[in-house]
Amino acid sequence: MIPHALAPPRRIDRRHVAGLLVLGAFVGLLAAAPDAFADILTPEDGGGSPQAERTDVLYEITLWMALPIFLLVEGVLVYSLVKHRFRRGAPEPVQVRGNTRLEIGWTLGAAAILVVLAVITFAFLPGISDPERGGPQRGGAVAVAAIDQPDVPPGGPSLNIRVVGQQYIWRYDYPGPGRLFAYHRMVVPTNTTITLDITSQDVQHSFWIPELFGKADAVPGHVNDMWFKVTEEGVYRGNCAELCGENHAEMIGEVEAVSPERYRAWADRQRSDIRAATRALTDQRRRMQAQQGAGAGSLIRQ
Repeated sequence: MIPHALAPPRRIDRRHVAGLLVLGAFVGLLAAAPDAFADILTPEDGGGSPQAERTDVLYEITLWMALPIFLLVEGVLVYSLVKHRFRRGAPEPVQVRGNTRLEIGWTLGAAAILVVLAVITFAFLPGISDPERGGPQRGGAVAVAAIDQPDVPPGGPSLNIRVVGQQYIWRYDYPGPGRLFAYHRMVVPTNTTITLDITSQDVQHSFWIPELFGKADAVPGHVNDMWFKVTEEGVYRGNCAELCGENHAEMIGEVEAVSPERYRAWADRQRSDIRAATRALTDQRRRMQAQQGAGAGSLIRQ
């Protein structure tokens, strides 16, 4: 038997070294670029929105309560698979049919966790779902949102917009005299309670602007309600959150919040452009019909 001190050195597996290098590089990238991976496990922060912050806190509470349980269960599973794996010539593993105390323990533990999460959720829910009245926001510029809230709080400005999803674009229909609609980007006035009627004309979509509100399904033949309010001008981007076809990734949505004066100017300009385009299309159709009629008359004379 060769003494341990005189034994030949073990050969280093190059595959293990390469794997460690790749793992080290990946960890280094994560440490060097924290902003790129911000909110990778949690909802996107609303940038000052109390509703978005409360949603983020509630999500993180649930995440950090679930993570140790997940690691414990998966750790026990991996340990059992490795410890009791099949070996040639090894005795047959002992078959465990049940453990009453253990089963009662994890059942009561799961029930207690569920009760705690329910209490925390109901404590946070009013601050997330209750709508706010239109008008200037106290305490700085914020964005506020809630879902399933069709009633507009009285005492402030409000605007209702119909959101229609279609493969692969969003259309926004505005109220008021004259036809007013837009594609891609929804323009809204600040300090105004915006209510949305969300539906679809073909397949199911999901309207989602992460910095303003959560996901709302756009279902054909059904209308979902949503509201939000923004007090700071800016552009908020989102996308369809329901796989709706081969060009699903291109179905981008945007909300641009502007001052009420800029919104009125945009609405007047948009209505004027729509009227001009409608007149041009009507004139083109009349010319085509006249040309077709003249051509049919010449054929009859011949």
